[in-house]
Amino acid sequence: MEASENSIKLFYNTELQKLRMREYGRGVMRMVELLKEIPDKAKRTEQAHAVVKVMESLNPQVHQQENYAQKLWDHLYIIAGYDLDIDSPYLAPLPEVVNSRPDPIPLNTKPIRARHYGRNIESILDLIATEDDGEQKTEMIRCLAVYMRQQYLIWNKDTVADETIFADIERLSGGRVKVPEGIVLGKISSDANFARPGLNLGFGNSSKGKFNRNFRGKKSKKQ
Repeated sequence: MEASENSIKLFYNTELQKLRMREYGRGVMRMVELLKEIPDKAKRTEQAHAVVKVMESLNPQVHQQENYAQKLWDHLYIIAGYDLDIDSPYLAPLPEVVNSRPDPIPLNTKPIRARHYGRNIESILDLIATEDDGEQKTEMIRCLAVYMRQQYLIWNKDTVADETIFADIERLSGGRVKVPEGIVLGKISSDANFARPGLNLGFGNSSKGKFNRNFRGKKSKKQ
């Protein structure tokens, strides 16, 4: 069916220019396009302040950022495609700076020797290996051994002998750290609870029983 002369042409977003900043919508983008067509620079600057006020009301979360006023003006230039001749209170942003990619974060691809201890243990062992023999180094080894025992029991619920932890220290350090004789880690408290990260949700039997009692109590009051 052919469209009549009085029919309204509908425009879909796929037919329109791509939004440069979606959080402000197409209405602000149209305002900026009209703003650029104003021939007088003073009038253009005046209307730019008005557009920034509209942008601020549409994007109130920008107030949580530092120098939010400057960011709003930066967004105005971005929406305008960096082609906007006005007297801005801030310097216009440079496209090569805004569009630049952050430096990649270097990743440590070296395999972890013992996953239940984590990668940081190896870094600590490297640090201890550089220490001179003495009381300080011995105390560092003892503290590390206590921590490693805790990590061991998180992933292995069985008890672990001190000698096992000491052997892991010397093995993971490549023999550079020797555990002095006479180090004692001490007994583990009977109240100690070594739970895996994210699994201690507090839904044990005691918590569940308490929840049920509270629920029944509230339900009986409503009745």
